[in-house]
This record gives sequence, structure tokens and C-alpha cells, in this order.
Amino acid sequence: MFKGFTRFLQSPGEHLRSLFGPEDVAGASHELRIIPREQHPVSRQHFSDAALKVLYRLHNAGFEAYLVGGCIRDSLLGRMPKDFDVATDATPEQVKELFRNSRIIGRRFRIVHVRFGREVIEVTTFRGKPGDDHGDHIAQQSDDGLLLRDNVWGNIQEDALRRDFTVNALYYSIADFSIHDFANGVSDIEARTLRLIGDPATRYREDPVRMLRAVRFAAKLDFHLAQATEAPIDELAPLLLQIPPARLFDEILKMFMGGHGVETFRLLRHYGLFAMLFPEADEAMAELPWAEPLIEQALASTDRRIAEERPVTPAFLFAALLWGPVQLRQASLEAGGMPPIPALQAASQQVISRQLQHISIPKRFSMPMRDIWDIQQRLPMRRGRRVFQTREHPRFRAGYDLLLLREAAGELEPGLGDWWTAFQQADEHEQRRLLDKVGANPAGSGAPRKRRRRRRKPKNPSNEA
Repeated sequence: MFKGFTRFLQSPGEHLRSLFGPEDVAGASHELRIIPREQHPVSRQHFSDAALKVLYRLHNAGFEAYLVGGCIRDSLLGRMPKDFDVATDATPEQVKELFRNSRIIGRRFRIVHVRFGREVIEVTTFRGKPGDDHGDHIAQQSDDGLLLRDNVWGNIQEDALRRDFTVNALYYSIADFSIHDFANGVSDIEARTLRLIGDPATRYREDPVRMLRAVRFAAKLDFHLAQATEAPIDELAPLLLQIPPARLFDEILKMFMGGHGVETFRLLRHYGLFAMLFPEADEAMAELPWAEPLIEQALASTDRRIAEERPVTPAFLFAALLWGPVQLRQASLEAGGMPPIPALQAASQQVISRQLQHISIPKRFSMPMRDIWDIQQRLPMRRGRRVFQTREHPRFRAGYDLLLLREAAGELEPGLGDWWTAFQQADEHEQRRLLDKVGANPAGSGAPRKRRRRRRKPKNPSNEA
């Protein structure tokens, strides 16, 4: 709990009204409002030391320096900010000269990453209008309006109106600790509304990923989309097919690994965006009644683990998201005469190949994902040595967790998951009893059976020379 922040947390809406007045909360004006330090609850105590170092070094070098976006929005909502973005009038080259621990990244949007140990502070130069003539500073758009490059520098007012949502166009000045609200963002925070700055259709065409950001923020903040902001999404959803798969992978991690996966998934489905990201999974949900519950339960499990600060892996989540398509393809291959194990392997490859056209899944996740699928065929095979080999597989726990979700979703009859739960918790004697119960070992031993030595046939004397 932030010191001196209790009153704001108890009733943020009422506190905002008292700070800015009812006309400010309800107004729709985009005129700049400067909120002095004594009239807002955001404090430097909320910011990391690394963020403050960047701000002060820029300020002391004669540049403008502001914290911007989510960290200010979250502070006003009473949340502990985690990521800190800095906006400045210094160019990327000037920022790099000030910080030896920095590097310029990106071509489409050139920014500077300043690293302090494991923490990275992202520094961006104020953006200007794409159509303005800025010499070597380039902005390019496709025929469809997609912003291909955006390296035109401008001032803070231009930068604010180039940002996506009003609630992200809030700037905290290190010079006097005031908040600069350029797009009526404070009013939208009070109304818990997510609103795009400018014409929504145009902004989505500039960068279709903004549709995913709208869904992610709505789920994370428990905000609703303004009517004009949500209206074009259904029609413009196919624009996501223009986005490089590698970039969409990063967005998927933000959406599904942030602790609000279930609500994000439901909003993606509602707005027709999920089919652009996982087309085969979307098709499978129309054919398999258990596919959607399986995905929701996998996301709910991930959300719980994140809330409990336990480790999570995208490999398990992707395994659940794509399990329905794998099962449909495997069934089709088996119907054509292919044995189950080769059918699963072929189906896995086909599903991954199609998915990579939409979202790039690195091999460090796709390989464990395939192992999790393979284990699903091993789990029913509870015979002697095979049971212990399956139990010792490095992906066993993830495969076992997927099995439990499959039963809970209605794909499988309950029973096998309980057996494996009991087997993991049992001592050697109980393991033998469990194996005997399913008839897995006729000899009555739960331990791996020893291989019998084959007797050598005696040589035929008549064949001797």
C-alpha cells in the first residue's frame, strides 16, 4: 500500500471528482490540463530507482523528461506500477550518449532501452505527425493505412495525440511533479472507459495491433470500450493478418500471461479477433463441444498460478489452445488407416505449420508443446516399466495437468487422472496395488519387470565339423 494513498484507493472515483471537479470528469474536451502535485496522488515513491535516474539525467542535461502511459494510469487507479516508459524531446542518439548502458532498437519505431541490471527503462522521443516533412526522419504508410515506419520527431502535444488511448496520454513531469492530461484521460479513468484518440478506424488501420491492446487493457483494467472504439473492430479484425507472426507472439504473451487470460479470451472471441490469431482452434471449437471449456480452464489455471506468483510457461498454454485441432487432424488421419502414434505426430506437425503462419511460436516452446501432446498417448498405457518411464519424463507434470483439464472439459471420462494422481502420491507397495488393479502387470509387481535371459539352444552335434 502506498503511503498516503489510502483515501484514493478506497474511492478513486469520488477522489477524482474532488480533485478535478464534476465538469472535468464528465467533459469531452481534449484541451491540455496540468494537474499540480498537490492535486494528484502520484508520487515518486511509486517509481523505480532506475526510472528516476533516467528522468533526472535527461532533465539535468536540459531535455524534457516525462513518465508516460501505463505507469501513470495504474498509479491513478491505485495499482502498483511495474513498467516505466519515459518520453523526451531528446533524439535516440542523444539519449544513447547520456547512457552507456543503453542501445537503440527497432526500425519501425526507433526507441532506446536503458538497462539497469534486469530492469529496462524504455525511452521514446516525442513523435510528430507522419505527414510532416522532417527531412531524414521517415514515416511510411501502406496503401491500407498501415504505419510501416514512424520516426518523425515532434513536440509533447503531438506525441500525446499520437498515442493510442486517452488513459495512456498522461505525462508525469519530473520538473515540477505535475500530470499533463492531453486527451481527457483522467475523465475516462473515472468512467472506466477505454477510448481511442482520433478516428478509431484510421487508428486501427495505422496499427491493427491496437485492437488487441484494446482487448488486453479492457480485461486487465476491467474497463469497457467506448462505443466508437469498439464499433470498427469486427470489420477490421482481418487486418491482423498483415502483422508479422513474431510480433503477434509477443502480443499473445502479454494478453494470456498477464493474469487476465480468461476475460481476454472471451473478449477476443466476442470481437472476432481470436479467429485471426488461432484460426484452427476457432474452427475446432465449432466442432468439438469440449474444446472451448478446455481452453478456458487452461487459461483459468494460468491466471491462478500468476496470482499465486508460481511459474507458468507458454508451452502448456499453446498445447491446450491447439489440442482440439490436433485431435481433429489425428482422427482424420486414423480414419485413413494411419496408426495412432504416427497419426498424432503427423497431426502435430500439420497444426504447428498452419499456426506458424499466424503466430510465430519459438522452438523453445513448440518442442515442449509436442512432448505434452505425445504424453497424452502414453498416460493410458499403464504397464510395468512403461508407467515409470512416463512418470520420469521431463514433461510429465505438464502432460498430467493437460489430462486433468481434458477430463474436466468433458473430452474424457473421469478416472485416468485420479489413477495418476494416486500413483504419484503412493509408496512402492501402493503403486504395485494400483498397477495390479488395472491388470497392468500379471506378475503382480509394480516395479519394472526384469528381462528374462534367453536360453541358448545347444549346438546340434551333427552339424559339428
